[in-house]
Amino acid sequence: MSRQDQIDKVQEVVKDVKFAMMSTTNKKGDIHAWPMTTSETSIGAKEIWFIGNKTSDVVKDIQDDARIGLTYATQDAKNYVSISGDAELSTDKDKLDELWSPVYNAFFAHGKEDENVQLIKVVPHGVECWISGNSVVNMFKMATAAVQDGKTAEDMGETFSISL
Repeated sequence: MSRQDQIDKVQEVVKDVKFAMMSTTNKKGDIHAWPMTTSETSIGAKEIWFIGNKTSDVVKDIQDDARIGLTYATQDAKNYVSISGDAELSTDKDKLDELWSPVYNAFFAHGKEDENVQLIKVVPHGVECWISGNSVVNMFKMATAAVQDGKTAEDMGETFSISL
């Protein structure tokens, strides 16, 4: 698989997953993971956008340490992506207009004009991807290998890493 094919595959997986777990590190050095709605993703352009709240712990953590991790798992739990990168807190009004959805009104009393709205741009620098393929076929392969001494399941999908 070419590098561009890998980037396209990651883009496809991330696009199909509505929520990411964003891992941050707080002042004490503890790692926390926060569920975040991905607003826009362009792996090739090195941009993943989120809308957060300025008063939230995730934004406070980013202010102290911009290094983050994002994890995505498809709903059928057969494809996984882990992204490492740096987060930037943005005040780009045009980008906010582009990303804003009425759904966010449920979280901000004054809509996109709310003083607590915070754009978060993640600039990815590394990606790990696990594509498992057909889960029914893989379960059959695992079951077959489990009952045969010395046999391990083979061809369970593909994995790859990309440096961006």
